[in-house]
Amino acid sequence: MSYFNRIYTASPDELPHRARAVYMYLKGRTGAGRDCWPAVNTIAADMNLSRSTVKRALNDLVKAELITKEPRYRENGSHTSNRLMLKKYCTKETQKNA
Repeated sequence: MSYFNRIYTASPDELPHRARAVYMYLKGRTGAGRDCWPAVNTIAADMNLSRSTVKRALNDLVKAELITKEPRYRENGSHTSNRLMLKKYCTKETQKNA
């Protein structure tokens, strides 16, 4: 079963298309771990989406428990881009193969 099976099989009510697209983008931006920290403006520009659409997609992904958001701050206390972590989830089939 594909890693993205949950993304592909989720109903539009559970996971809108905008969230699927942003999840794929984040998956491509992760390094050796499961985290990345692109700014909302960067995601919006790279995907040709509005900032509002990206924010809604990120909230959809948090609600679907596919990612977690961790706020990050500069030394002067101002906010910088969030750390986005893709949650590792297992299906019954991947547990059998492990």
